[in-house]
Amino acid sequence: MALVQFHTAPGTLDLGWGHPHPDALPVGEWAEATAAALRRYGAAALTYGYAAGPGPLIEWIKSRAGGEVFVTAGASHALELVASVFGRGGGVLVDTPTYHLALATLADHGLDLVAAPADADGIDPAAMLELIERRRAAGRPVTLLYLVPTYGNPTGRSLPAARRAELIEVARRGGVTIVEDDTYRELSYDGVPAPAPLFSADSADTVIRIGSFAKTVAPGLRLGWITASADRVAALVRRGYVDSGGGVNHTAALAMAEFAGSGAFDAHLERIRRRYAGQRDALVDALRRYVPQAAFDVPAGGWFLWVRLLSADQLVEPAARHGVGFLPGNTFFLHPAPGRPIRLAFSHYGEADLTEAARRLATAAASLSPK
Repeated sequence: MALVQFHTAPGTLDLGWGHPHPDALPVGEWAEATAAALRRYGAAALTYGYAAGPGPLIEWIKSRAGGEVFVTAGASHALELVASVFGRGGGVLVDTPTYHLALATLADHGLDLVAAPADADGIDPAAMLELIERRRAAGRPVTLLYLVPTYGNPTGRSLPAARRAELIEVARRGGVTIVEDDTYRELSYDGVPAPAPLFSADSADTVIRIGSFAKTVAPGLRLGWITASADRVAALVRRGYVDSGGGVNHTAALAMAEFAGSGAFDAHLERIRRRYAGQRDALVDALRRYVPQAAFDVPAGGWFLWVRLLSADQLVEPAARHGVGFLPGNTFFLHPAPGRPIRLAFSHYGEADLTEAARRLATAAASLSPK
């Protein structure tokens, strides 16, 4: 009987999955938070919730993120809502590369997905404006731009501050709503804070920001949020399913308010930052030792390494034979092309397993070399 999403062959170290380490999940603290919510709110914690989410959690999110808040069943649900409510009638620009399951979610709505022009610093604002204007002149307007600008999936890269401001201005001029997937923001390492969100610099209702507790607390809670203008939140509240069922995951949201308000969230966040930084460093060191031909930038946060290897296109099958997995680079693009990097997730496995995974990857890569 299946219980969890993550599954792999026995003995395989599959770095394709962006899942948390089991020891990073706060089982005991969450049990205490749930009990505290039930003690505090009683039956009100188990009935239909307020449409936009319970006030205690909304106020805590607003204290950290600003704007108005709509609580969701995770970041994927948030993107589903944004696509449904705000994506109609036009195309969607997407960063390249970008989160592959966001592409699937947007495609589910029949939206016209278009790769945003990019350079070494990310999306190119000037080229993006030209593309928006060309499509508008052709009767094919752009409504949304989706990106993960902070510790992005799959690259781990963050968009420079100056580029963020330029993108907001271009989107405003082009009548495009930016969907800022900020899922990895809190997972910053090395004592360096994450860049300010695009949402914080927006004064013209151009940006919708998506957040989630999946990476910072636990994905099984299915709890996230949308930060947007009051008008956009009101549009979400008016949805028929909200009127029918009330706020999503009401009980878990109240427990999260207890978890956050007690200080447990910040204490837990510091612990997992140290854990994931150590796991990142273990994989980086092992790749440098065992796969010196691999090229990559060390991310300042998030869960992923974006690794360039000459043999990456041919590496999937030999890697599987040697008991290691990854996601090929083409997974994260609208259109396949040869020679793309691979994504390695360092989130799920401990340091010793990550070292072994790099050793296996090296053996697999060596098997492709001419004898």
